[in-house]
Amino acid sequence: MNYKDMLVFLDAGNDTESRVDLAISLCQQFNARLTGVDVSTSEAYGNEYAERAVRLEEMFTARLQQASLTGTYRVAEKRTASWKDFYAHYTDLVVATQREESTDPITAKEIPGGIVMSAGVPVLVLPPRWRNSALGESVVLAWNASRESTRAMHDALPFLRRVSRVTIFEFAPPADDVDSAPDLVRKHLSHHGVNSEIFTWPDVRDISPMDALFSCLDRQQADLIVAGAFGHSSLMESLFGSASEDLLHNPTVPVLMSH
Repeated sequence: MNYKDMLVFLDAGNDTESRVDLAISLCQQFNARLTGVDVSTSEAYGNEYAERAVRLEEMFTARLQQASLTGTYRVAEKRTASWKDFYAHYTDLVVATQREESTDPITAKEIPGGIVMSAGVPVLVLPPRWRNSALGESVVLAWNASRESTRAMHDALPFLRRVSRVTIFEFAPPADDVDSAPDLVRKHLSHHGVNSEIFTWPDVRDISPMDALFSCLDRQQADLIVAGAFGHSSLMESLFGSASEDLLHNPTVPVLMSH
C-alpha cells in the first residue's frame, strides 16, 4: 500500500494554510494527488473569517500550482452530515486539525472526530497552530494487540517505511509465557522493511497511560503517534480508558488514527 490520494480539510481558521502546506509536502513525498474539501459552516461567512472563507479555493489552487501538484477543490454539503459529503471514502489519507474553541463554529462539527470514526481510512490529526511542513522522523506506535491498533499499524506503513525511528509502545502488557505481542509486531514490521524497537511500561501504579505514552514520546523525541481509534465517542478506549480522548486533543504531537 502507498498513499496515492490524499484529502485535506479547508476552513477559514488560521491553521488551514499550514495544514495545506503539510498535505502538499506529503503528496510530494508519496507522488500523490490532493483533494481540498471546504468544510466551512455558514457562520464562517458572517464574521471576521468571511474574507478567508471566500478565498479558500483561490488559496488552495494557488498552492497546488506552486507545488506543480494535481488536485481538486470540493465543497462539503452543508445541509447534511452524511459521510459521503466529506469525500473521505475516496482517499488514502485524510489531513485534519484538532478543533479549537475560537474557530469551532466555523468548521463542520464532524471534523475531525466524526471523520476518524466513519472514514474507513487513516486520519492525520494535527495539533492547533502546527506550523511544520514535515513530520515523521521518529514515530511511536501505540500497541495493545487489538483490531484497531493492528489496522492503524498497517495504515501507517507508508510512513513507517520512511522514518528514521519506530518505537512500539505497550502499556501494562498482560503476562504471556509464550510470545511477546510487541516482539511479534517488531518481527512483522521487519518483513515490511521497518526496523523498530519496543518500549514497555510495566508498572501502572504511579502513572497514567497518557503520561506513560508522552514519557515515551519525550525519550524517543517522537513527532508522530500512530494509534487505533476505539469505541463510539471514546477514542483509544481499550488502551487509555476514560482518558482516551485526550490523545485526539493532545497539544503538541500529530496523531495518525485509524478505526
